[in-house]
Amino acid sequence: MKRIAIIGGGVNGFACGVQLAEYFKEKAEIILISELFSPDTTGDGSAGLWGPYMTLDTTPEKICKWSKDTHDYLKSIWQSEHAGEAGVCLVSHVTVLKKDEESSLKNDHFWKDIVYGYREITPNEMQKLNECRKIKYKEGVRFVTFTSEPKKFLPFMMKRFKELGGRCEQRKVQNFENFINQCDYDVVINCTGLGARELLNDNLTHPIRGQVIRVKAKWVYEVFSDDSSNGNYIIPNTETVVCGGTHQLDDYNQNISIEDEEFITKGCREILPGLLNAPIVKNWVGLRPGRNKIRLEAQKFGDKLVIHNYGHGGAGVTLCWGCGTEVLDIVKSKL
Repeated sequence: MKRIAIIGGGVNGFACGVQLAEYFKEKAEIILISELFSPDTTGDGSAGLWGPYMTLDTTPEKICKWSKDTHDYLKSIWQSEHAGEAGVCLVSHVTVLKKDEESSLKNDHFWKDIVYGYREITPNEMQKLNECRKIKYKEGVRFVTFTSEPKKFLPFMMKRFKELGGRCEQRKVQNFENFINQCDYDVVINCTGLGARELLNDNLTHPIRGQVIRVKAKWVYEVFSDDSSNGNYIIPNTETVVCGGTHQLDDYNQNISIEDEEFITKGCREILPGLLNAPIVKNWVGLRPGRNKIRLEAQKFGDKLVIHNYGHGGAGVTLCWGCGTEVLDIVKSKL
């Protein structure tokens, strides 16, 4: 019987674990090792909105492939009896750019054929949108896509993994080479995210700090995001609404910033004045695992196969199932 270890308890680790367990069934022993599990992972604080971004030098073709695979998987959950448990919702999404931005949404949204009903907001619609807001926008698009709220999605994936025979072990891998040399696993899959910087001395991996505020606003049903360089976003989840946010490169500060809180509060209330009286449930800071290019590749360590799968930035939920599928394809071809 083959033995497979996955290091990393986030969405990418469990996306690999579930697919490997489904494929091998009782033909392999699969263990997932992590220092932290839900509700204590970085992903637990995020809104889980599907959206390919912050992936830098990874080719658009790969991003589209992985993103579509994940979109299809979320669709299958949304159409099943597990949607509520997994926190998967179908949501309307409005994305805009401010008038002083030089970029264009049409050029950035290379993935637009994946989502439902993608269309540009007409000049007449944009005029009406600007009439009711202090901020003035130059262009925008509408489409429908999914959210998969990690604080529900991660426990759902863990449960599924265990039902398929997978096993979880809570501990920290301190030294990657020692772990590889001393373990008796045939395959090791590295989904350590930002941890790869220390574990593998990968200086291309870096933190992208994100601060958000969760509020009670059950009357908010639509995602609104300003893709401008200093834009805010509002993302409804099943029980709360996530207001954000920041994207601060190489910032390790995990403390709540009063300045960032004011920026989020002021910006989101200008977008949606009704948030003024929305009770704040939680302030949260997380460090996204950024990298100039997503690392998804196989490597040989003696007679062991190592597959690296990390560096997804803020698009971990968006890419997880598609990247897990590619990891499974590599394992099948090598074994």
